[in-house]
Amino acid sequence: QLQASGGGSVQAGESLRLSCVPSKRMFYIGRMGWYRQAPGNQRELVTHITRRGNTNYADSVKGRFTISRDNAENSIYLQMDSLKSEDTAVYYCNAAGTEYYGASERDYWGKGTLVTVSS
Repeated sequence: QLQASGGGSVQAGESLRLSCVPSKRMFYIGRMGWYRQAPGNQRELVTHITRRGNTNYADSVKGRFTISRDNAENSIYLQMDSLKSEDTAVYYCNAAGTEYYGASERDYWGKGTLVTVSS
């Protein structure tokens, strides 16, 4: 239900911008965020943002990554600067929301977009 894009291959120190939009109409979306999973590792939280714009970042990306949100479009963006080789991973978009009025809130995931950073 979420479509992530913007991944690619870059050199260390360069930047990328990821985007995530719903692929179907949603009744309500609350918290949205980005997770990543490197080969052989568990999926980890990178950052998330509430509807009010409150954000939280993993220590490893603080000061380098910036999440932003467009509530009108239910979309989020991840500006990744000063990329490092250890940022290499598949990045997944996540949202907590409902598809229709009265439904229970649940998590939605995108298929992921690959970010490869070469040193």
